[in-house]
Amino acid sequence: MLRRHIPAAALAVLALAGCSSSPASSAATSAETNLQPADHAAVASDGNIPTGPGPQARYTVQEQPAPGTCHYRYTPAKEPLPDPGCTPGAVSPAVTQSNLAQTICRPSGYTKGIRPPVAVTGPEKIANAASYSDKDSLHDAEYDHLVSLELGGDPNDPRNLWVEPPSPGHQPGGGPNNPKDQVETKLHSAICSGQVQLRDAQQAIATDWTTALTKLKIK
Repeated sequence: MLRRHIPAAALAVLALAGCSSSPASSAATSAETNLQPADHAAVASDGNIPTGPGPQARYTVQEQPAPGTCHYRYTPAKEPLPDPGCTPGAVSPAVTQSNLAQTICRPSGYTKGIRPPVAVTGPEKIANAASYSDKDSLHDAEYDHLVSLELGGDPNDPRNLWVEPPSPGHQPGGGPNNPKDQVETKLHSAICSGQVQLRDAQQAIATDWTTALTKLKIK
């Protein structure tokens, strides 16, 4: 995938596009598709999650999909899912089943040490919101790793990051509410306890985070 810095002028335009309307306008302005239960298994079903470049000593702002080319999907419960064509997920080559104890399962410090700075993710978030035609307040959306860092996701591959809209029950202006975080925590524990394999957990959350625990029989 081509990667380049986003010009400052373009960022200014995107900032206006990403923050100009109220949270109530989401359904009208964001392209979306409502998924039926049978559709879930078809997303990323080939098991081939892309592999990104992995942790970098110095991160740079990555190019995002063109504005308006990505489309949110929603489960029957109205939980948001990304466009698999734009955001299929990407895993880090630095995390493998054989080195879990030295990477994601070590006691502390792994994700903090590889997380890109806000100076990089801030401009990416604005540009990605434009990719998804999301004109709601970015204060209420999380720039989310589809395959989270604690599950061996790539830190800054644009295929693994998306502006995730709030889940149902969100209070406008209250910041992100992301039940996906709880799924990630349970998957991480299951990986590190040996209950599930790394690749299975990565595939499950990349396919549909709302069904990942059920698919892997994790309570």
